[in-house]
Amino acid sequence: MSETDRSLSTTPRLHVTAALAAGASITLDQPQSHYLAGVMRRQPGDLVRLFNGHDGEWAARVASVAKKAVTLVAERQSAPQERVPDLWLCTAPLKKGRIDWLVEKACELGVARLQLVTTQRTVVEKPNLERLCAHLVEAAEQSGRTAVPELPAPVTLERLLRDWPAGRGLLFADETGGTPLAQARAPAPAAILIGPEGGFTEPERAAIRAHPAAVPISLGPRILRADTAALAAVAVWQAMHGH
Repeated sequence: MSETDRSLSTTPRLHVTAALAAGASITLDQPQSHYLAGVMRRQPGDLVRLFNGHDGEWAARVASVAKKAVTLVAERQSAPQERVPDLWLCTAPLKKGRIDWLVEKACELGVARLQLVTTQRTVVEKPNLERLCAHLVEAAEQSGRTAVPELPAPVTLERLLRDWPAGRGLLFADETGGTPLAQARAPAPAAILIGPEGGFTEPERAAIRAHPAAVPISLGPRILRADTAALAAVAVWQAMHGH
């Protein structure tokens, strides 16, 4: 490992929205500028790692430090854009704290899209998407990801099933039983569907099972919380597909 690579491994890593290329100038927003200059004490000439979700990771150097704006100049690509496994996690919104943890870990595990689904027993009707997006970005910054999972607006279970894209498998974690996930037909692209804290109702379960893309799966004999079930299923699917 070169001296530059060693220094990069301990360098602050930030998500930005600007395009990244050699020589590009990036001015950070006020919170990021405060973090970099006020908390991390970075000065002109110091290195910072940047990513925007589609240009890979770039080594950039601090060009100027002002009270409310830090400007950097991108020098070279330090990591390519990651190949994201085409896996969606569809889950009912959970209570604050549990949904925050789920979002963070789903990002670390490499999901491409996190789709919140409202059901008859959903406890949280209006999740704070802005806060959840911030958790996704922070998780990507900390875990070395160069992509941030998509987080679209929540949809109802009825709409999710009605608008389901052709060619994408729907692995339905059914608490009443199914094929063990490690033995199931686990297609790619795929999505994993996890119910709310109170589980799906019988009519909802019947509607999911009747969908042509649905593959009922089991996650084992133990009763799992919704957030535990979601991450266990993602981890098994990723392992099955070499991700």
